[in-house]
Amino acid sequence: MNNILIELKGIKKGYQITKTNRLNVLKGFDLNIYKSEIAAITGKSGAGKSTLLHILGTLDRPDEGTMMFESTDVFSMNDKQAASFRANDIGFIFQFHHLLPEFTALENVTIASRIAGKNDEAKAKELLNEVGLADRMHHKPSELSGGEAQRVAIARALVNSPKMILADEPTGNLDSENADAVMELIFGLREKFKQTFVIVTHNEEFAAKCDRIIKMVDGKIV
Repeated sequence: MNNILIELKGIKKGYQITKTNRLNVLKGFDLNIYKSEIAAITGKSGAGKSTLLHILGTLDRPDEGTMMFESTDVFSMNDKQAASFRANDIGFIFQFHHLLPEFTALENVTIASRIAGKNDEAKAKELLNEVGLADRMHHKPSELSGGEAQRVAIARALVNSPKMILADEPTGNLDSENADAVMELIFGLREKFKQTFVIVTHNEEFAAKCDRIIKMVDGKIV
């Protein structure tokens, strides 16, 4: 049985800084992401970690290479198809939770389902309960701790039942106690929902607990 969720081949990405100066960020590599795994992407700043995450999330396109998501050639999609793919099949968690300040926790999670055309408030409530916020769902972000806000962001990432969640430094803005709680939550969610997570992190303890460490050096995987 094919357990590969994403297959990247020959990925290269650069940016034209000036007319004569081009910055090559990703310098050519192949990578598979497997179903239900938690993979950590590590490396020094400037190694290409965030650029790789943006390509996995179709927020950016490579200059060369292909990405197959199960049987779909992702970069052959038009803009409308790609937007639908991102809304339904990919969940995003960021270092800073990026919650909408004027809305409650429940509304922040439900909005994500509305964008995907689902408007599933019941699922949003279920997930907020799952991440331990049943008694905080009607609070606005300013009334939540940093750890609680990040748990709302995790519920938001899960609300459309995506096949993969991409996380960029999800514990980077938290103290050690809240960082440990978020790590434990992510592993628990994987066990319950068989969820695939790809996580950019500088947290060595977090990376060591993941199923696999994908180390990047100077735009390549080593």
